[in-house]
Amino acid sequence: MVVRSRWWISYLKIMFLELQPPTMEIDPTGMGNQVEKLTHLNYKEVPTTDPTGMDKDEGPRIGVSYIFSNDDDDVEPQQNAVVSDISGEHPSSQPYDPQLHEVECSIYYRDECIYQKSFSVEDEADGGRGSHLTTYTPENLLNKCKPGDLVEFVCQSQYPHWVVYVGDFQVVHLHRLEIVNSFLTDASQGRRGRIANQLYHYKPLSPATVVRNALDQVGCKDRDLSWRNSECFAAWCRYGKREFKIGGELRIGKQPYRLQIQLAEKRSHTLEFQSLEDLIMEKRRNDQIGKAAVIQELSSHLQATEPEQDGGHNNEPGVRTVAE
Repeated sequence: MVVRSRWWISYLKIMFLELQPPTMEIDPTGMGNQVEKLTHLNYKEVPTTDPTGMDKDEGPRIGVSYIFSNDDDDVEPQQNAVVSDISGEHPSSQPYDPQLHEVECSIYYRDECIYQKSFSVEDEADGGRGSHLTTYTPENLLNKCKPGDLVEFVCQSQYPHWVVYVGDFQVVHLHRLEIVNSFLTDASQGRRGRIANQLYHYKPLSPATVVRNALDQVGCKDRDLSWRNSECFAAWCRYGKREFKIGGELRIGKQPYRLQIQLAEKRSHTLEFQSLEDLIMEKRRNDQIGKAAVIQELSSHLQATEPEQDGGHNNEPGVRTVAE
């Protein structure tokens, strides 16, 4: 009975394909006297996946987009090019001061702080202020990293590049739209870096799980990717949150995420976002243009909106400036 049922299913599929009306491909020039090409669907073209997009492991993937923005995976090929300033020095060879170049900010989901980069916050490990943001050479990082650690490589005028340390001096990271396994020193491209485990406040997975998550994705590339940038991929490996994936959250008009940018000691500017993915893209853009440019950009924006605020007509959503 089972064999006969399977035979009937195969027969019905074949009959279904044969009964489909042929499609005609007509010459687009419209010159006439052209032979029309009759085509039938191939059996392999019959959809075998759930058209609703259901994923048994992750639930519905609604709003998935494959439009990759101009983030670090697009600009990294240019990083190997020779870039010189007036003095003729390469930017990566100049001293890098995190407090001078990096933007201090916090990320909130509703009222919960889920990310913080601040040079005034004490490090839980040694009690020093901002010591967890200290950067090291790639060679020194090899002596500090443990499997499952996240490493953030930073350099002036470049997007931060995140990697997952998997042991044996190797890392897994998203590079040029592909998940690759590299040596830490090669992935750094000469940039200084830091262990970035303390930036996100989510509960981490076990080190073994983090390493397995990273290694399982090696070779994934192009449209098979589920992450827009190296930071989202590395954070997903460590925390397992679908919010780091492309289309991991529904955009339904609400803006539960807030990016609070510290402009001065007692002055901050807040932007609101519908998804964590969108917020991270904006945060990384700020990292790439640098602290001075961000402050100048926001100052110009605030000066333009101050007259409207005085008149009570400033209705711009998702933007708020606070003087503490």
